[in-house]
Amino acid sequence: MLTLVQQEVYDLSRGKQLPYVESGLPQLFFAASAKEKLPERERLLLAMAEVTPAMRGEVEKIASDADMPLAPLYGALISSDAGHLSADSLNARLREAADAFVKVRSEMQTLGSDDLRVSALRRQAEEQLSLGAFDAARKKLAEAAEIDSVSRNALKANFVSRTLSEAATRYLSGGAARADLDYATAIRDYESVLALYGEAGQVVLSLDDADRLIRTLDELGKLYTTVGNIDAAGRAFEALQADLERRSHHETDPNVKRDFAVSHVKLGNVRMAQGNLPSALQNYETAKTILQGLTEAEPDNLEWFGDLAMADDKIGNVLATQGDLAGAAEVYQESLSIKKQLAAGEPDRAELQRDLTITYDEIGHLAHIAGQLDNAQAAYEESLKVRLALAAANPGDADRQRDVSVSHDTIGDLLRERGDAAGALAAYKEGLAIVKQLAKRDPDDTELKRDLSVGNAKIGNALSDQQNWPAALSAYREALSQASALAAGDPNNTEWQRDLSVCIEKVAGVLAIQGDHKGALKAYLDSYAIAQRLAKLDPANSDWQRDLSITLSEVATLRLRQRDVRGARQALQDSLAIREKLARSDPDNATWQRDLVVAYIDYAQVAKDPKAVLSKALDMTLELDRSGRLAPRHKVMIKFLRERLARIEARRR
Repeated sequence: MLTLVQQEVYDLSRGKQLPYVESGLPQLFFAASAKEKLPERERLLLAMAEVTPAMRGEVEKIASDADMPLAPLYGALISSDAGHLSADSLNARLREAADAFVKVRSEMQTLGSDDLRVSALRRQAEEQLSLGAFDAARKKLAEAAEIDSVSRNALKANFVSRTLSEAATRYLSGGAARADLDYATAIRDYESVLALYGEAGQVVLSLDDADRLIRTLDELGKLYTTVGNIDAAGRAFEALQADLERRSHHETDPNVKRDFAVSHVKLGNVRMAQGNLPSALQNYETAKTILQGLTEAEPDNLEWFGDLAMADDKIGNVLATQGDLAGAAEVYQESLSIKKQLAAGEPDRAELQRDLTITYDEIGHLAHIAGQLDNAQAAYEESLKVRLALAAANPGDADRQRDVSVSHDTIGDLLRERGDAAGALAAYKEGLAIVKQLAKRDPDDTELKRDLSVGNAKIGNALSDQQNWPAALSAYREALSQASALAAGDPNNTEWQRDLSVCIEKVAGVLAIQGDHKGALKAYLDSYAIAQRLAKLDPANSDWQRDLSITLSEVATLRLRQRDVRGARQALQDSLAIREKLARSDPDNATWQRDLVVAYIDYAQVAKDPKAVLSKALDMTLELDRSGRLAPRHKVMIKFLRERLARIEARRR
């Protein structure tokens, strides 16, 4: 009883008071009944007493930011499966619950009914929801919905109004489930709302009912995306888009057109997830056209300019994926121009500053791929400058610190490309030092565990560039140990499987250099098994195809050392076929063109006419150099190829 009183005071005071309870009992003692038989509110209060002080602080901060009671957040925390979540993911989940609570509370406070019984039950549901009693709240709403259901079936004159009233109540029930992070129940409730709108027939909806239909479709699309049902999400967003298009034709409110544009973005996101790039691009470009018209009509509406920049980013992502680097760079520059204006207008808004860094990174990445290394470095350094300022302003923000580590790694990659191994190593070490500190704070965060593995692998790369093989092997083995643990924990996580494959190959490469050819070949074959499985899972994934081609070439090299010419030739032919296909798909991709040069050089070892193969490689390398797309560290390839061709010619004489 004292514990119940303590937690009741704590909840109703929104964390300002927590009465001290001194007790010698090792655990709660129930004299009359089991804990499971207590009312829902009391079960929640007792569970709240067991929450750690650190988690209490997190809940109190989020509740304060949302101006809401504590109990609904504790209810969502305790009832949801949150044990496997990292601190950042749990924070995001709780903020999602807080946002859902605020929305449904607002709906409950403003939604009226002609039936006093329905209104009373909705008010009672709001009270239970504020106490964190989600089941009790939904029970009250179910009673209200039943009243409308009975009435609409008994009196046909009431049918439409009672049907829409029941739909409104079911919508509130879905919001209550959303606040409890009960996605399955929320989906069922929202689907019942759509069914009720369908039963109401082709009637002219009031603005409130029309808006509720829009919100229902939007919530369903987001929920289906969250639970991984992309096809269902697509159907919800298609219906949302169709309804908003219809409304935009006869309503003058420009916000309806803005929502119509955003619905195209949401549907485009689904099409991207489904791999339908042309449809995704069409959706994003339609959104951009609508938003351009809105911003021209209302140039002071900064939110719409933010939406326009988002549409540009989406278009750029599709174009980059399709290999149109020039087109992607152009729209990213348009996005950057908008974001600079927004950030300059509100310099204290951290999210606007962070948006800038994302676009700088996209521009840098495209320039890097195209071999424009000066432009790439300039963009990456601008991104790092902004991120350092954000991190300095709030040193306790883990996301900001991690962003800085990512920038250091990105710059390190570029410095390696430019032949500055020492500079790259320094950048990688700075990035890894930040990640280590973050991992100490949150040792269960799998994203940080992956960052540790990637960071160690990058350090191994820089040490390999310096030919410090013992130190490189040590770094790679540390990365492999971390990647193996992650991959074993979730065999279906393709990103972690790819990380494991890459780490195995890093170790194999050093073993080969150190003369352990047998150990190296075994490792490469282990990696090949993973890379082949990933490539078959998604043949359109160019990164996985490239990985497979690299593994095949390494296997071939070791087979040649074992005098297995037939096995080496087959592996090299398979590798060359993949790289030729990639190079043809995007002639502007300098990395893929250089990959093809390397494939020709490797294949020349077993080709019937090595001179013809190496001549192709030299012509391609000279063209890359002529167009400024050959990195300084790779210019040695020109000399190497000329010398190889000269030796072949000399032997023929």
